[in-house]
Amino acid sequence: MGEGPPILVEKLVKVYGKTRAVDGLDLQVERGGVVAVLGPNGAGKTTLIRILATLAKPSGGRALVAGFDVAQHPAQVRRRIGIAGQSESIDEYLTGRQNLVMMGELSRLSRGEAKRRAGDLLDRFELSEAADRTTKTYSGGMRRKLDLAASLITHPEVLFLDEPTTGLDPRARMGMWQLIRELGAAGTTLLLTTQYLDEADQLAHHIAVVDQGRVIAWGTPDQLKTQVGGAVLEVTLPAAADAEEAGRLLRSAISAPVTVDVRRHRLNLPATAATGLVTTVVRALDAGGVEVDDVSVRRPALDDVFMSLTGHGAEPPVEDAA
Repeated sequence: MGEGPPILVEKLVKVYGKTRAVDGLDLQVERGGVVAVLGPNGAGKTTLIRILATLAKPSGGRALVAGFDVAQHPAQVRRRIGIAGQSESIDEYLTGRQNLVMMGELSRLSRGEAKRRAGDLLDRFELSEAADRTTKTYSGGMRRKLDLAASLITHPEVLFLDEPTTGLDPRARMGMWQLIRELGAAGTTLLLTTQYLDEADQLAHHIAVVDQGRVIAWGTPDQLKTQVGGAVLEVTLPAAADAEEAGRLLRSAISAPVTVDVRRHRLNLPATAATGLVTTVVRALDAGGVEVDDVSVRRPALDDVFMSLTGHGAEPPVEDAA
């Protein structure tokens, strides 16, 4: 690996027509472990991954991966990275083994070495029994595991994962989490994007929150939660149509900031002096004719961080059976 951190981004810009998908983004990732990039749809997460993986050229600023500038030395970067994007890279008319051997040979491994590496990865990802079946017969979870295996064919120093568990069932998602943890513990530097806030909370050593093409917050999950403050009072309403009206009523009745998540028909506010606050909230909503499903006090979660920074909750991932 070259000198410096595995990933270093300084004042990075990417422009598509009149749209600044990345707008002066700064990011530094240290060696080993897992870094999650969170942000609303259109925040620039996938564009960032594409630039770091040399799949798109920056319009300004610079990005270094494994010590090499992605624009000036893309071949050097490609030799040191793996990438599993939102779109699968496998050929469904080849077997799992043939896919991995092909990826190895495309990565300049000898045929013998590619076969050995493919066998090791098929064992590691529990795909050996299906190794000689065409991948069009694989389940979504199996295909996603094979795609991740293909990204590891050359023992990459840095691995980029763009929403790696979208579309997986809960069991397959838990299995993928375990694989990501093992890779990070073994010394691979992983940068992943995700719309699942619980996934970032479980996996990431550090989190970068991106909005409008810039990093607007950085820290460990606990550090980011601390920014929200203490306990959170959560009010759940029967319907999304009630959320805006409930927010207006509470802002008039109390001095605490109120965040409104219309999609989840939910309101959050800091729960200082929680007992008195609950009474005030319930009375204000009842006087305004707003029905309440539930009121609870809980510790802050990443969703509260996301809402406080971006003004709304995280969008649900686009589930895809593939």
